[in-house]
Amino acid sequence: MKDYRSLSIQEINELETRNCYCTNWSQVKVEKDFSVQSVRNVTFSGDIQLGTFNKIFTFSGGVQKKAGISNATIHNCIIESDTYINQVKNHIANYHIKSGVIIENVDSVITEKETCFGNGVKVSALNEAGGREISIYNELSAHTGYIMALYRHRPKLIDKLQSLINQYCNKICSNRGTIEKGAQLINCRTIIDTNIGEFAVIEGIYRLENGSINSSKEAPSYFGPGIIAENFVSASGSKISDGALVSNCFIGQGCELSKQYSAENSVFFANCQGYHGEACSIFAGPYTVTHHKSTLLIAGYFSFMNAGSGSNQSNHMYKLGPIHQGVLERGSKTTSDSYILWPARIGAFSLVMGRHYRNPDTSNLPFSYIIENQDESLLAPGVNLRSVGTIRDARKWPKRDKRTDSKLLDFINFNLLSPFTIQKMLKGRDILKKLKSSSGPTSDYYMFNSVKITNTSLERGIQLYTIGIIKFLGNALIKKLEDITFANSEDLRTSLAPKSPYGTGEWIDMAGLLVPNERVMTLLDDLENDKIPDLDELNRRYESLHMNYFDYAWNWCVNVFKREFDLDLQKVEIDQLLAFIDQWKKSVIDLDNMLYADARKEFTLNTQTGFGIDGSEETRTLDFEQVRGEFESHPSVQDIRNHIREKSRLAEELKERLILCKERDKP
Repeated sequence: MKDYRSLSIQEINELETRNCYCTNWSQVKVEKDFSVQSVRNVTFSGDIQLGTFNKIFTFSGGVQKKAGISNATIHNCIIESDTYINQVKNHIANYHIKSGVIIENVDSVITEKETCFGNGVKVSALNEAGGREISIYNELSAHTGYIMALYRHRPKLIDKLQSLINQYCNKICSNRGTIEKGAQLINCRTIIDTNIGEFAVIEGIYRLENGSINSSKEAPSYFGPGIIAENFVSASGSKISDGALVSNCFIGQGCELSKQYSAENSVFFANCQGYHGEACSIFAGPYTVTHHKSTLLIAGYFSFMNAGSGSNQSNHMYKLGPIHQGVLERGSKTTSDSYILWPARIGAFSLVMGRHYRNPDTSNLPFSYIIENQDESLLAPGVNLRSVGTIRDARKWPKRDKRTDSKLLDFINFNLLSPFTIQKMLKGRDILKKLKSSSGPTSDYYMFNSVKITNTSLERGIQLYTIGIIKFLGNALIKKLEDITFANSEDLRTSLAPKSPYGTGEWIDMAGLLVPNERVMTLLDDLENDKIPDLDELNRRYESLHMNYFDYAWNWCVNVFKREFDLDLQKVEIDQLLAFIDQWKKSVIDLDNMLYADARKEFTLNTQTGFGIDGSEETRTLDFEQVRGEFESHPSVQDIRNHIREKSRLAEELKERLILCKERDKP
């Protein structure tokens, strides 16, 4: 705590000559080296504490201004050293303003009452009519939001979690707001009951009320021109600008809402983007993206999702109101003018085209196309596995991580193939086989959960799922063999053994965190039984689950090898491994060749339409090559070819190691 002193009579007189006013100067306390030269045209009231003002700030254009307070009304504030405050049209009241803050040309910055600054606000996500409320707070993770919204069938759990959140919020509640060091408030209108974090830039906003803008030097947040935000919490590195409207929302790390985007009763987690369109009561898991004016996302759970222009959903049937909800599992996309009538559930990495009115559930048929055809929903299972766009998406997500804070709130697993998606492929393959056996091999089409599957699509789906399953299991086996050393078969079997019993059952996608369901159940039981004392410990548990992913995933693979391929890795023979590696190599190359063929479609004559606008066919080809490049030199095409070569080489190297091991086993 710094020592503050009272003003001397001489200092009071000098302040008054500098057009400063206070009804009771005894309430104004200053640091030892305070100088009256840094204050002019200021009215003080209430309890005031002032630091020293010596810093020189450099503004845009190279203009330099000295720290101090001028042309302002200040009530009941602590203003630390080296701040710059100028041109406050109404007043600043009940704030702790820390060092290095710049406040210039603002209307009002006020804390009106005892408040938690947006912490504890209940957001009606998923169900617009309520029942799945998420209590937002500064360090809310996607995983805690997932539990609060989707585990309502465990009321004791929800009560315990709400209690921990209440404890957290009670520590934040105050009748005095905080503007942390290095923050800038420039050309702003009204700011009420809002905490502002370190190095945040608040510029040209219209109104902020009952919120927290979390920020840090390594991940500064930006709130820009024309926005109105109320009852909100934003995490570090977030950006809200260009007339966005935000009400009852959480905005996660690295998120951006801009270009008149409108969001209410919604939560957005890491790296979401919302431009132009509208969100109402959505749970936007990591990397949910919508860029178009005509797009509405409503009452849905999304994750790694890209919404096309004109995408929208209906959350009521004009009977009992907006009570329905939907789920698009991770990696799903909607094309332009797509529509889904909730309730519905779309499987992971699926593409939705057209309009769908029959409440489809394709959760166990991932990587599919769902296409409208004469008011019916046609399903092509597994075809997105061979789409080069799917691979491109999976590779771009880690590169587009905008989070720069050293403390990350969301633990994100970017893997395209994982126990979560492969278990669905296994179920999907069984579903397709049962459909075929129950209806007969001569059927033209099959019906499943309100979608229609043609015979050709069904056969192709079984083939694609099989390739995907073998590829993932082979990837896990190859990685394991790369990481271990073994002199003989016994060493090999020991090294391939699971290190724990966890992970062999069902897996879930907990809003970006891929984790065995049994580990989640243990976590939830511990919450109910008071074994998790606070939210910090809860976040550490999420981190532990995330860090153990590869161990859990290997345990799952060991179980599937035995169940699906009759390959017991505790008793495995070298020849069995050699045979499976050949299977894996073939699956990888087959799938890469499909991706190669899919990429080539982007270089056909049809895709060159519109190029070489005033020339011949030769001009069109040359123009296309200058803009898009040649097919063989395209980075994605080169990646595919390099992948084939690398995996082929790796397969042969590991086979040589295994054959050598087999030789050592001979007496």
